[in-house]
Amino acid sequence: MGSSGVATLVGESRDIGWLGIFRLGLVQAAIGAIVVITTSTLNRVLVVELALPALVPGLLVALHYFVQVLRPRFGYGSDVGGRRTPWIIGGMAVLGLGAVGASMATALMVSQLSVGLVLATLSFLLVGLGVGACGTAMLVLMSTNVSKPRLAAAATVTWVMMIVGFIVTSVLAGKMLEPFSMVRLVEVTSVVAAISFLVTCAAVWRVETRGNSLSDAEVTAGGTSDSTTGATPQGFIPALREVWNESHSRRLAGFVFVSMLAYSAQDLVLEPFAGAVFGLTPGESTRLSGMMSSGTLIGMLIVAVICTAGASTRAGALRAWTIGGCVTSALMLLALAVAGLVGPAWPLRPTVFALGLANGAFAVAAIGSMMGLVGRGRQSREGTRMGLWGAAQAMAFGLGGIAATATVDLARWLTGSVTLAYGLVFVLEAVLFVVATLFAVRLSREDTMAQADGGTSTATPAYLTDTGVSGGSGARLT
Repeated sequence: MGSSGVATLVGESRDIGWLGIFRLGLVQAAIGAIVVITTSTLNRVLVVELALPALVPGLLVALHYFVQVLRPRFGYGSDVGGRRTPWIIGGMAVLGLGAVGASMATALMVSQLSVGLVLATLSFLLVGLGVGACGTAMLVLMSTNVSKPRLAAAATVTWVMMIVGFIVTSVLAGKMLEPFSMVRLVEVTSVVAAISFLVTCAAVWRVETRGNSLSDAEVTAGGTSDSTTGATPQGFIPALREVWNESHSRRLAGFVFVSMLAYSAQDLVLEPFAGAVFGLTPGESTRLSGMMSSGTLIGMLIVAVICTAGASTRAGALRAWTIGGCVTSALMLLALAVAGLVGPAWPLRPTVFALGLANGAFAVAAIGSMMGLVGRGRQSREGTRMGLWGAAQAMAFGLGGIAATATVDLARWLTGSVTLAYGLVFVLEAVLFVVATLFAVRLSREDTMAQADGGTSTATPAYLTDTGVSGGSGARLT
């Protein structure tokens, strides 16, 4: 098979349409359904019913994030195998087993605390591994089977469906858990895991076609080589090194880590800030958090509609929304820092809502950008690239809450002022968004230069070219 034959095989991916996007979104909803049980429901049971220190569930949740540093390895495995579906289904099975194991560990802690903690640790490791394997493969499958004009909408669907999974599971599982008992907790978790697995199997049924990816052996047989060195690396480490050496992959990983670090750091400080500085009651601060979430959702929908409707005429729309969202997020965080100094006279709710809008805009644009760039570079490395970016996001989420709360405590101890402590955290988050903006601007410039130099038709994705490296649409963020 010559290089043109390889190009043909790789190019067999198709546009799965809106129904296919929704079906893959169901996978994300299934992930969200299980994750909300392990990170929210079990968190409450461990702290309230079992009266354990909040640090225990905090460390377990952080563990499930940190183990996702293995996402590049999962993505590489799907590259070599040439199919994403087995990784999606297998990952969901591991995720479900981890969730059931975590609920059993929680019940076991009532009588045997040490044994339960060991089982919980192993179970949360499985949760992280399952999320990493299933989520990475699902995003790659969507990226290589959705037309570029629909990438923003596809990114929004995956995020919104995950939130839907959170909400539906929280409501239904909450009713099923009454009256509460440890046995009922295990039963409800098992039911949620089983339903999520069945939904995933049905969602991915016959969505994937052969040829979305190639194994190393197939690429070697076809004579396709690295466009820079002329060598075809074998094994995971050479593949990861190759992807890391791609400037756009490395910079996008940096952007994802920095921006998501700032994004996740807000979760654990906004409500305490509203209560400690503005005197809001728990109910009022919860509604404030809900207002921000509403803004995030609306921001995502706005970007999805505009980028999808104007994709053929608005070059670089996702890039513009990514940069604009980061800049606006930084400004709103600085406004919150000032709000603490001004006090109740400051319009807190509009500021928080605007922050949510900006967060939603940059988040969905960033996901769309990742999906658009996953095929840029050497063929048969889509999963490894997506895994690298997913690992950066997971590490950021694992560190964000810990870093933010620790900074608040340290600043409060140094300054003796709650207002200054939270203000400092908001300023640092704003700085992170500025750094993320610099990453995004550099990526945009590289993309523009690549399009100017490449001469490839913007209708031809990178994974349809002979070398897999293109200055055309494979380099575009739209």
